[in-house]
Amino acid sequence: MAKLLMSGNEAIARGAWEAGVSFATGYPGTPSTEVLENLSTYEGVTAQWATNEKAAFEEGMGAALGGVRTLVTMKHVGLNVAADPFMVFPYAGTNAGFVVLVADDPGMYSSQNEQDSRYLAKVAKVPVLEPSDAAEAREMMGFAFELSERLSTPVLFRTTTRLAHTRSVVDVEARVEHERKPFEKNPRRFAIPVYAAFRRPELEAKLGQLRDFAETYEGNFIEEGDPKVGIVTHGTPYQYVKEMAPDATVLRLGMVHPLPGKMLKEFCSRFETVFVVEESEGFIQEGMASLGILNMVGKESFTNIGELSADLVGKGLGGAQVPEGFGGEVALLPRPPRVCAGCPHSGTFSALRKLRVLVTGDIGCYTLGCIPPLSAVDTTFCMGASIGNATGFMRAGEERVVAVIGDSTFLHGGLPGLLSAVYNQVPITVLILDNGTTGMTGHQDHPGTGRTLQKEPAPAVDIEGLVRAMGVEHVAVVDPWELKNMRTAVKEALAHPGPAVVIARRACVLLPEERAQDRVPFRVIEETCIQCDYCMESGCPALVMAGDYPAIREWECVGCAICAQLCPVDAIVAVEDEAGVPAGRA
Repeated sequence: MAKLLMSGNEAIARGAWEAGVSFATGYPGTPSTEVLENLSTYEGVTAQWATNEKAAFEEGMGAALGGVRTLVTMKHVGLNVAADPFMVFPYAGTNAGFVVLVADDPGMYSSQNEQDSRYLAKVAKVPVLEPSDAAEAREMMGFAFELSERLSTPVLFRTTTRLAHTRSVVDVEARVEHERKPFEKNPRRFAIPVYAAFRRPELEAKLGQLRDFAETYEGNFIEEGDPKVGIVTHGTPYQYVKEMAPDATVLRLGMVHPLPGKMLKEFCSRFETVFVVEESEGFIQEGMASLGILNMVGKESFTNIGELSADLVGKGLGGAQVPEGFGGEVALLPRPPRVCAGCPHSGTFSALRKLRVLVTGDIGCYTLGCIPPLSAVDTTFCMGASIGNATGFMRAGEERVVAVIGDSTFLHGGLPGLLSAVYNQVPITVLILDNGTTGMTGHQDHPGTGRTLQKEPAPAVDIEGLVRAMGVEHVAVVDPWELKNMRTAVKEALAHPGPAVVIARRACVLLPEERAQDRVPFRVIEETCIQCDYCMESGCPALVMAGDYPAIREWECVGCAICAQLCPVDAIVAVEDEAGVPAGRA
């Protein structure tokens, strides 16, 4: 056994590998992404990115039924995409161990909503395990596979942003191999639509077995302390409780669904009032109330908005248990989100803003197009919604609507919306921002990049050919750094009487091959500048105000020339060397 400093995501990947996982699949989504990336580096595991979470879940189902231990990874909104198979798989049950890693994002650090995935697990009638730190995450992952196989059930392994990305010391062990379990054909078990009515009582009986198991599960434990102060908690909030009430008697839940009813009743009977400290919604509190436990204080004192913190937990406990001198506000400099210098999306948004169209947006870096100074995107909801939203706006009477969607998101959730628009001949314009990567989550590959998770060569989807095959007659490809051509392409698409697609193609500037380019930076000539600030509309972080005039930080400039094209008086020019020749970047 060795000790390593690991993040929660690294520890989860290690735990899955040690548990003998043979197949792992998922779709990148912060805060879950690094689990699959790390697992892909281990021998003995076939790991891959799927087109979306539903595809990943169904791939995982097949592998687990085929007899190998399987891990599927996604973030909380990804579970929505995978909800269809997630809800039906428990009716059949698994063959080999099947664990779905779902990372919730309290505080919405990189998500469009806050969501408590425990509720979906309750509807699906599957157990939920939740570790409190990286060390426990590694160990609990192994147990998750054992539980899955013991009761032939999928298991939801829930983490949050804080656990996923914080580090602690982890004991690591060797991998334990597991022989493949043969699949035994049995339509009465696996052909769910036909035999679901027969499977339903068995699913309920399995949930009863899980309730009994929860009473003795070692991950649900009591830490004795002050006999007057009782606290029920789980996951990351357990760490805050230990900081703010180190002397309290604590019941820590590692399995949060189903709850250990007898254990909770006995524990709560020992105290006049029990604090229920949980993050997100009052899931545990509601479960305790359904058991007839009423002497508790939960969401009345602990917010369901955003993340909990040690200070918030201390305040919720009334301050009586807080160690003297603990806490205090920490002033942090604001870091508003913005696109990178030279981001190809800047050129796209410049063109759209100039054309004064209604823009339905989607999930990705280009979501930032809604904020100043880009100010081009009018709506954004979820993966793939831009195209369906555009169709709806057109049906409501809008005349100039453009749907903006990235290449990875288009392949993930945009295809059905475009196919529907073509089928119904709705004259929307779809702008596919093809930057050759899944940029927002850290540059993961997808079916359009020509590389697998392991960076091995793979067939790359021909997006132009794909949309033409779907029936789109007007398809154009344009470089978003060329603003005039960009505007012309969108104008022509808007004039087309049917659905039209414009592919804005330029690689993300943060990709290694792009960072290696030796492009010429630009500078501002103050004597020519009329201080109109048009250049600032690019949203480029390399452009800053230096006194009364804009200036370009040459070390950050990538030479895209978008700001130069926006300038009405040609006051932005390429940097030249002493001989008057444009200089390359040092």
